Amino acid sequence: MSYHASSKRYDSMQYRFCGRSGLKLPLLSMGLWHNFGDTTSLVRQREMVHTAFDLGITHFDLANNYGPPYGSAETNFGRILKEDLRPYRDELIISSKAGWDMWPGPYGQGGGSRKYVLASLDQSLQRLGLDYVDIFYSHRFDPETPLEETMGALATAVQQGKALYVGVSSYSPAKTAEAAQLLRDWKVPCLIHQPSYNMFNRWIEDGLLDTLEQEGMGCITFTALAQGLLSDKYLNGVPQDSRINREGGGSLQQAHLSPENLARVRALNEIAKTRGQSLAQMALAWVLRDPRVTTTLIGASSPAQIRENVAALQRLDFTKEELAAIDEQAKEGGINLWERSIKELAP
Repeated sequence: MSYHASSKRYDSMQYRFCGRSGLKLPLLSMGLWHNFGDTTSLVRQREMVHTAFDLGITHFDLANNYGPPYGSAETNFGRILKEDLRPYRDELIISSKAGWDMWPGPYGQGGGSRKYVLASLDQSLQRLGLDYVDIFYSHRFDPETPLEETMGALATAVQQGKALYVGVSSYSPAKTAEAAQLLRDWKVPCLIHQPSYNMFNRWIEDGLLDTLEQEGMGCITFTALAQGLLSDKYLNGVPQDSRINREGGGSLQQAHLSPENLARVRALNEIAKTRGQSLAQMALAWVLRDPRVTTTLIGASSPAQIRENVAALQRLDFTKEELAAIDEQAKEGGINLWERSIKELAP
């Protein structure tokens, strides 16, 4: 049966301008980091993509090494795009990234070299079956490659017509500003930054958001649910189907489930109840409370999760008392897996 998008897909989704650009993004974007590799059935993947788009989510975010195995998320999404979403291509924002290890040998181990970045983009386009992506990112800062080389590669991607916009991910405030200036020299704006951000990982509040505002860049946060920790999954222990027990689930580690973190999760859940939201819905709304955050990525393992996440947009307001109560629990939880990149250290 052929797919026909819902005629009501734009009725309730909200959109924000990305920095000072003319591009709008939905408040929730769909991340394909988990559950879109070959360990998830294509039927389930198709259901999730359809559900997201039918709810007004127009942005689908990938990277070269999403899977497992590496590359399979792009291949699978490319198939769904070809078979179901091709008529809607101009309604979609599709992004990919290069920065982490991808293929054997010295040129495929990640980083920011011109060789790796541009070769990776060509591979991504082939897997996706596209002539261009809407946004292409440097997935991490590479201290072993001159930043001029990495930004020059991103500028080339735009000049070649293989990316409409470019951005960076997990860069420090200082390196973000430097990257933006280098791209300006190429007459290519740095559209957006993709940092990790949630109640237990608040590093972007210490300078990055200010830098993005000064540079006119948008912000698309990931891990709003702290790799699933800020949901109802862990209120009563670790379920068998948790990410921590699945292949490719290393983004959630046993240390993240510390007694201190779990106690704060339960306290935050009580605050969410008073708001008439699930913990996950409150966590998403909290990330979006700052207008400098353009959008936040959601992941999902089922269409029902996507619908629950989108329902978070029905209650985005917070009272001062609610924010104060959240701040009592929203402390650093030792869950920032991308800290080395932010601190400009080699992985």
